[in-house]
Amino acid sequence: MHRPTHVQISLGQIAGNYRAIERHVGGVQLMPILKANAYGHGLEAVAARLEREGARCFGVAYVEEGIALRKAGVSCSILVLGGIIGRQIPLFLEHDLILTASSVDKLRAIEEAATAFGRKARVHLKIDTGMERIGIHWYSAGALLEESLRCPHVAIEGIYSHLACSDGEDPGPTALQLERFQEVLRFYERRSLPTPTRHLANSGAILQAPETWLDLVRPGILIYGVHPSAEVPRLSGVAPAMRWCSHVVYFKVVQAGHPVSYGWTWQSDVATRVITVPVGYGDGYFRAMSGKAEVIVRGQKKSVVGRICMDQLMVNLEAGEAYNGDEVVLLGEQGEARITAEDLAGWAGTIPYEILTNVHARVPRVYSDE
Repeated sequence: MHRPTHVQISLGQIAGNYRAIERHVGGVQLMPILKANAYGHGLEAVAARLEREGARCFGVAYVEEGIALRKAGVSCSILVLGGIIGRQIPLFLEHDLILTASSVDKLRAIEEAATAFGRKARVHLKIDTGMERIGIHWYSAGALLEESLRCPHVAIEGIYSHLACSDGEDPGPTALQLERFQEVLRFYERRSLPTPTRHLANSGAILQAPETWLDLVRPGILIYGVHPSAEVPRLSGVAPAMRWCSHVVYFKVVQAGHPVSYGWTWQSDVATRVITVPVGYGDGYFRAMSGKAEVIVRGQKKSVVGRICMDQLMVNLEAGEAYNGDEVVLLGEQGEARITAEDLAGWAGTIPYEILTNVHARVPRVYSDE
C-alpha cells in the first residue's frame, strides 16, 4: 500500500453488527442496504462478508450497483430501491435483479419488457405514505395493486414504503405512515389474496418502532455501526466498522504572526509546531470543517488549523511532538482518544451519512475480518 491516507474496514465488525440487529428484531428477516458503495465501506467486500453471515437479500439504490454485485459473484436477492426508466428494465431481467414498481405506467412497462424477454420480472411495489419521493400515493395505491393482478409476466414478491421521521423523537409521523401502509395492505385481505413480503422499517424504526418491523427490516447506516441520530436508543453490540487515518508528511515550526494556509484565516500568537497531513476535501474531508476539526496524534486530540486544502491539511501540535510517518487518526480510535462520524458531521454541519459516503474512492480501503 503506497498511500499514507487510507480507510481501515472491519468486516468482522460489520458481521457483528448484522448479528446484533438480527438478535434485536427476533425472527424478522434483514435486508442490509449497500447503496453508495456500502455507505463508503466497499460494496463488493461488504456484500460478500454479509452473504457468508447468512444474509438472503440486499438493497441498493441503482441498477449499476446490483450489476456490480452480480459480477462479484453475489447470488442472493437484490432489490433496487431507486426509480427506473424504461430502457433499464432489460438489465434487471438479464441480471436477476428485483425492480421497484412505483406507478401503474412503470408496472406496465415492466410487464411489456418481461413479455419480450420471455422471463418473469421480480418486482416490489413502492407505496408513498408520506415521503413524497417515489412511489404511488397510499390513497391511489389500489390502482397499482389491481394492475399487478393483470400482469402475468410480473411476480410481485414484496410491497414497501419508506419512513421519513423514524429517527426523531416524535413517534406520530411514523405511526401515521404505518397506518397508511396498513390501509393499502388491506387490499389483499379483502380479496383473500396472499400478501407479498411487507417492509417499512429503516435503521431508526429498527431501534424504536418495533410495530413497523413486519416481515423484513432494512438496516442501512446501523449495519456500519453508526446510529442514525442522537435521539434514537443505542443498540448493544453495534460499533463503527470504519477507521480513517493518515500519516505525518511534514513538520515545521511556524513563527508567531505567520498565517497558515489559504486566505490566511489562522495564525498563532506564539511560535507553534505544525504538521502537514496528506488528506483534504478531495478525499472527502470537508473544507467546511476548517478551523473546527480535530485529529488524533500520539493519543492526543489536536486542532486542524487554517483552511483545509484539496489534498492536505495542517494540524497545530502547540508544544507537542510528532515525527514524519506518525499515524494521524481522522475517524476512529487511537489509545484512549476517539473521533466519531457524529463529531465530523458536527464540524461539517451535516449528518453522519454524508461523512461516510463522501470518503472518496481514491482513498484505499484496507479490509480485515477482525
